[in-house]
Amino acid sequence: NTGNGLNICTSGSATSCGECLLIHPKCAWCSKEEFGSTKFITSRCDFVENLIMNGCAGELETPKSSINIVENLPLSSKGSSLTLSDVTQIMPQKISLNLRPGDKTSFRVQVRQVEDYPVDLYYLMDLSLSMKDDLDNIRNLGTKLAEEMRKLTSNFRLGFGSFVDKNISPFSYTAPRYQNNPCIGYKLFPHCVPSFGFRHLLSLTDKVDRFNEEVQKQKVSRNRDAPEGGFDAILQAAVCKEKIGWRKEASHLLVFTTDDVPHIALDGKLGGLVQPHDGQCHLNEANEYSASNQLDYPSLALLGEKLAENNIHLIFAVTKAHYILYKNFTALIPGTTVEILHQDSNNIIQLIVKAYNSIRSKVELTVWDNPEDVSLTFTATCQDGLLYPGLRKCEDLQIGDTVSFEVSVEARSCPAENTSHSFTIKPAGFRDTLEVEVAYSCTCGCMKQMEWNSSKCSGNGTYTCGLCECDSGYLGSKCECEEGESGNMYQNMCREAEGKPVCSGRGECSCNQCICYKSEFGRIYGLFCECNDFSCARYKGVLCSGHGECHCGECKCHAGYIGDNCNCSTETNRCISNDSQMCSGRGNCVCGKCQCTEPGAFGETCEKCPTCPGACSTKRDCIECMLHNSGGLADNQTCPKHCKDEIITRVDVLKTDDQHSVLCVYPVNDCVMKFTYSELPSGKSNLTVLKKPECGSAPNALTILLAVVGIILLIGIVLLVVWKLLVTIHDRREFARFQSEPYFYKSAATRTGVL
Repeated sequence: NTGNGLNICTSGSATSCGECLLIHPKCAWCSKEEFGSTKFITSRCDFVENLIMNGCAGELETPKSSINIVENLPLSSKGSSLTLSDVTQIMPQKISLNLRPGDKTSFRVQVRQVEDYPVDLYYLMDLSLSMKDDLDNIRNLGTKLAEEMRKLTSNFRLGFGSFVDKNISPFSYTAPRYQNNPCIGYKLFPHCVPSFGFRHLLSLTDKVDRFNEEVQKQKVSRNRDAPEGGFDAILQAAVCKEKIGWRKEASHLLVFTTDDVPHIALDGKLGGLVQPHDGQCHLNEANEYSASNQLDYPSLALLGEKLAENNIHLIFAVTKAHYILYKNFTALIPGTTVEILHQDSNNIIQLIVKAYNSIRSKVELTVWDNPEDVSLTFTATCQDGLLYPGLRKCEDLQIGDTVSFEVSVEARSCPAENTSHSFTIKPAGFRDTLEVEVAYSCTCGCMKQMEWNSSKCSGNGTYTCGLCECDSGYLGSKCECEEGESGNMYQNMCREAEGKPVCSGRGECSCNQCICYKSEFGRIYGLFCECNDFSCARYKGVLCSGHGECHCGECKCHAGYIGDNCNCSTETNRCISNDSQMCSGRGNCVCGKCQCTEPGAFGETCEKCPTCPGACSTKRDCIECMLHNSGGLADNQTCPKHCKDEIITRVDVLKTDDQHSVLCVYPVNDCVMKFTYSELPSGKSNLTVLKKPECGSAPNALTILLAVVGIILLIGIVLLVVWKLLVTIHDRREFARFQSEPYFYKSAATRTGVL
């Protein structure tokens, strides 16, 4: 009934019963005279339960949409065994609706294709030159087709017509030499009859031999361009009911055979034909289409309309090359099927039987003359028993199957007063219809009881549906105030300041006093309706956070809370940590909660901080207290309080390769105690402690002495080796230099020889 907390009925600001009915189908109007309070305005347009709660039981205007079935004859099971006019294939046949805008109502339609239903089949053939071999193959078609169709129905009639194209240029040969024989000069087939638009040759008859006779009389013709004038012929075969002989109580099949594409609307302009087709029958006394050279070709829309009006199933029997084109036409012309015709038409009987079975295997509802302000939605229930929302067609049916459709109807608006509409629902190709009459519930019953110059309106207005409609020059809920200077004065006294809305736009001015509107959100009050108790700041959707009162748009906070929306607590108890510090000394207490400022600190009181200095000493105290009952926490008996979140595990070997754990070390009696700790998602700490401290063994004196002596000797040997190496290198350099000075050696030899 509401959306996002909004009452759609009261928010619509309806000022009359008629306006209220248009807002929503669940809105009702209270016509009770004394309704509401004198201090505020209670909306007369509301949901029924709200109006009853406010004291309006028994005087409510809440019309509903309704359905009345006028004619509902049962469905027939057979066709030909009954009087044809008594065959019923749709149920019901007539209903009347009374619709309130927006209030959906629905009714069920059942359809059954009865067995042995009469069939009228009109064979419409393209007699252009390319269809000569086809004409030869259908000369005995009537007899064979009747044999096959009588397996499906005992009441079968057959008719025949032919077409070529408009006998004007550029569609046909119009030169004088071609007047009697357009095939002159054509070597393959030098003789043919003049071109014609459409020729009705045989009215529907059960004497199939006459069909064979007419076919044998026919000769082909020749047109100039490739497209044919078949759509002209289809339209004439559909609308010339009397001449064709269509029976009202029969299935109408129109078989259209061709091997080329058709001319469509506007093609006639090429031959100077600018007048659109009028959709009328134009067969002359010779049963030829007399307006062929005056009217343009018909449009697809016009064809679809006329075929549906006359309940005709159109079967396109076309060659494979043009199948896709005609398949696309079937999407635009309801009740139409398409089959592939062999080049010589030797499969025409199988094609017709297949198309007929296809037509009889499906039911599709169509709507005629649907009013613009009425929307229809369909839900089909086919033979599988499943619901198909939005579908108005069932397929793969057997003769005699019954299918049903749920039709939902909704009026979107109200037409002019006392207006009624009607529309028709009919299965495509059926003569049976469902007639639907539509009336509208757009007025209230209380509007028929108007009181002119009523005393309830101070004699200055008309009383209707609980309200006064004041005469010109009078104001007020009872029309008790006059307009003019005094009226303006009354209005100004209802404004908070000059230029502001009357009663702040939240009430009505009744003789210099504001009467505030009633709101589903809370109370509107004040001398000028300027205040309310629901427009204050909220926190998480709660007005004033639930810790204050809303007064005239401002939160008045309860004790212990501050802020625009009263969401900030002034208490600090929750910020005191187990060591009696504010936020463990690692943060500030803001609005009753700790905001940690130390990097790495977290927890309700910032007590968790693996990376903070002193974290290891805090955990050490808990280990000593809980494992050894020693330390400061054990002395002052605060161990359970401070260490309630510590989970201690003792191990023989401590793993230190966990990246999420912190390693802590502290001395114990010349030994080292090691432990790791990590914070768990639950908020507790996981401490892993060695069972025993790590203690090193005492050193051996002799071993130390021998080690020192050995090191000294090793150093001495290394120094001697280095000295020896340096001396050797020096001597070799000196000797090499001595050898490089031969002068002193030779001079000595010379001096010796002289002597």
